[in-house]
Amino acid sequence: MTAVLAESVARALCADWAEQSQAPSRPAHGHAGADTPLRELSHWAATLRPQDVPCRVLKLAASQVLSQIASIRAGLQHPLGRKLVAAFGHPMQRDPRQAAGVFAALGSWLNLDDTAYAGHLSNSTVAVPLAFAYARRLDGLSLLTSVVVANECAARITASATLGPLRGQSAVHTHLAGAVAGRLHCDRAPASLYENAFGLAFAMPNWPLMRAFLASDARLFNTFTPVRTAMDACDAAYAGLRGAPDIMEHSDGFLARFATVPLPQAVAKGLGRRWHTDTLSFKMHPGGPGIDAAVDCAAEIHRELGPLRPSDVAEVVVEASLYTLFAGERAAAYVTGPGSPLGALVLDVPYPVATTLLTGEFSVDDFSSPNVDDLDRWALAKRIRLEHDTEMTRELFLSDAPFGEAVREAGDLAVPWLRGFGGDELVDLVGAARADNRDFSRSTKATGARVTVRLTDGRVVSRTRLIPVGAAGPETRAHHTDLVREKFLAVGGPQEVADTVDRLHRMRPRAVRRWIEKAFLD
Repeated sequence: MTAVLAESVARALCADWAEQSQAPSRPAHGHAGADTPLRELSHWAATLRPQDVPCRVLKLAASQVLSQIASIRAGLQHPLGRKLVAAFGHPMQRDPRQAAGVFAALGSWLNLDDTAYAGHLSNSTVAVPLAFAYARRLDGLSLLTSVVVANECAARITASATLGPLRGQSAVHTHLAGAVAGRLHCDRAPASLYENAFGLAFAMPNWPLMRAFLASDARLFNTFTPVRTAMDACDAAYAGLRGAPDIMEHSDGFLARFATVPLPQAVAKGLGRRWHTDTLSFKMHPGGPGIDAAVDCAAEIHRELGPLRPSDVAEVVVEASLYTLFAGERAAAYVTGPGSPLGALVLDVPYPVATTLLTGEFSVDDFSSPNVDDLDRWALAKRIRLEHDTEMTRELFLSDAPFGEAVREAGDLAVPWLRGFGGDELVDLVGAARADNRDFSRSTKATGARVTVRLTDGRVVSRTRLIPVGAAGPETRAHHTDLVREKFLAVGGPQEVADTVDRLHRMRPRAVRRWIEKAFLD
């Protein structure tokens, strides 16, 4: 697309971001011989153009880019991030394939990356288009469209295996899809290249070992490795190697191994009509899953009570859904105080809640010395216990993300998965669920929490939040631009970059390159 045409399309689509006008989208593209979900997805991705994307979706993608840049900057500032750069180079390097892997790794391992239904998308769906848009000298609208295409491909493939053993950041196959689609859309590749690159990338999908994930620095590779695999798959497809077009649904394929309840229909469902980008949740605090609402509540309590000492607190109770409890229990065995492995600490609930009650906030600096060695935080963390709130679990499954839409899509077939996740109680709690073909424009992610602080002087202070700040919901849809600017500035991002993100869709190639350089080379 020439710069003049890009400018013309940008004016037509998004003359005024503030109105969040919804441009009409074309129906899903037909394709002769579209006999596999992957082939249909590949054709759609290869032929999508900016004018096909609703303005609200492009605006969400712009916020997603700035939010993930903030996550990458945070990763760069951490001591482990600097070690990663020493090994593999700064993300602003000449080879976009290598740069994409470094961008992906830096933005993921602190759990400050954005999520959607389904998956932790941005680690590949923003990282790879950033690297290739910079190298290919693309305009801003092309960058944003590539992010949307990558989101849609990665989210759908992740959704097809959501009812399986891997979830959240452990579902690293998300980034095989996001990286292939993000690169090939920047390259304006034909559908056949998508199909072959997807097929090759998913020939040997990654499966992380939880011991390494929680107990070592290998967490830094949870997106780096699949993104590099995807880059190799793209190179191989360009050279003429072919992948299996039925790799998703075949009895010896991806879903047979990675899904307890395979949902192959999710791969191409609603293309051009339902936008998974609408389900984006922006991470305002590092860590997760499920800590966000608890930290939001703890910050409100701190504002009411002021500075606390551990000796002021008799106990703290955090009530949350099964999702939060599940992740916290996996990490608890590894979190023993100062020196706990970061891979487990980012999944812990007591430490971030204790930190926020004492200081009023929780940031990436709290995962490194001297903050992480503060004995007062650990003393208070020992007085925090988690409890299950059944209503919050019910609301979690009524939401689209992270599981609700998959459970509805599966219907009765979801029962064994639900039973394995939460027993018969969860099966009864969720009840009959059926797909309703919602379009995601009113998507929610209700990963709620209630924090109750009982003080030694007898006072009790409690706060509840069902949808965390930044998570998918009406508040985020109305204010995501302001939220991600706050996140970006909080990690030292340049004011000029934050102030111009709402013009990214109008930027010509040279301006895009300068904008990316200012974001990372200040």
